[in-house]
Amino acid sequence: MLIFKTQEDLKTHLQSDFNSPKSVGFVPTMGALHRGHLSLIEKSISENDLTVMSIFVNPTQFNNQADLENYPRTLEADVEKLKQVSDKIIVFAPSVEEIYQGNTQSQNFDFDGLEHEMEGKHRPGHFDGVGTIVKRLFEIVQPDKAYFGEKDFQQLQIVKKMVAKNHLPVEVIGQPIFREENGLAMSSRNERLSKIEREEASFIYKTLQEVKNQFGIKNATELTIWIEDEFKNKPNFKLEYFEIADESTLKSIQSKEPNKKYRAFIAVFMNDVRLIDTISLN
Repeated sequence: MLIFKTQEDLKTHLQSDFNSPKSVGFVPTMGALHRGHLSLIEKSISENDLTVMSIFVNPTQFNNQADLENYPRTLEADVEKLKQVSDKIIVFAPSVEEIYQGNTQSQNFDFDGLEHEMEGKHRPGHFDGVGTIVKRLFEIVQPDKAYFGEKDFQQLQIVKKMVAKNHLPVEVIGQPIFREENGLAMSSRNERLSKIEREEASFIYKTLQEVKNQFGIKNATELTIWIEDEFKNKPNFKLEYFEIADESTLKSIQSKEPNKKYRAFIAVFMNDVRLIDTISLN
């Protein structure tokens, strides 16, 4: 398996591989890989001649320094997991200095308001950091297709908007959420939960399933009040937000309208670990 630490070496390799036309699939990650990440890799391999995965914990998308410091970094274990899928995956694992060249700052982006909803309200500057690193990685890898998980659905919509507004020749593809057996959405942050906490965290998805069952019978306000009451009875949880929003605009809604797609979004702290999830309501 080829692992590149510098963009120059990666670019040289990719260019040398283009004696005949080849399509490139790209999976950007922050590492601590789980089954969901591997499903993105498998999708890319099935649709492209070459697949590149980046493993880079991006400091500019963290507005909480403790979260950045505690984020799991498991490059060796990640590579072993990738080898089980294919030894032909190209890994790009740069340093912060390599990416930011001594200026670890975000660009400012206008995502037509998508950045002000949900995660944007609670994590100032987060999506500027996401836009900065994804745009930079797209410029380095120059993929034909890029793959993202739908657990971070707002991020997926942000990346699509960034690609459209910057006229980047990349097709952005969302893939379904992978869940643990108990329903908990797979996340690198799950590694910070104990076995007991991991089991208790399945409550998040169970409440989202009930929201889906009740959507259309109860309006968004009623469902929000119900969610808030449910989490008040769970002392290990702190509900940060719950919203039902239009999939395209990400703006909160009050009632269901025909011919529109809706999602429920939730962010919860379990002790000091922040967990997010989402479910389609259509």
